[in-house]
Amino acid sequence: MALRMWASSTANALKLSSSASKSHLLPAFSISRCFSSVLEGLKYANSHEWVKHEGSVATIGISDHAQDHLGEVVFVELPEEKSSVSKGKNFGAVESVKATSEIISPISGEVIEVNTKLADSPGLINSSPYEEGWMIKVKPSNPAELESLMGPKEYTKFCEEEDAAH
Repeated sequence: MALRMWASSTANALKLSSSASKSHLLPAFSISRCFSSVLEGLKYANSHEWVKHEGSVATIGISDHAQDHLGEVVFVELPEEKSSVSKGKNFGAVESVKATSEIISPISGEVIEVNTKLADSPGLINSSPYEEGWMIKVKPSNPAELESLMGPKEYTKFCEEEDAAH
């Protein structure tokens, strides 16, 4: 948080903003981009979940952008193995010091594994959202649903536009 405040005050002092700059000498950029990572090889939902599809398994978690906006994660509720998830439907919740947010499944399928480490260490979502902080692994029932998700460039643009609107 202190780093974000420093970056914001520095950007203001340098007269930089996320919108188009009035000066042609200063490029426009997004402060949020400096702090959130978007990985190649993943697909992203507009509800800020990511999917890594490898063979017959899709790993799902929440994006770095999402965890950054949530703040410190203190509790995670996830489905049971062998349960089903449906695209666009809630499959769990993430509770942070700021709020509780539903986790929306970006694809449909059967849950084949749940990250049990999150029960004791929910902060893994903050410290490692794409690696140790994954949530569930799913056997997709309709792999074509992956095509409706955003790639890294589209998701980055989506986040920048969403942040600019707030």
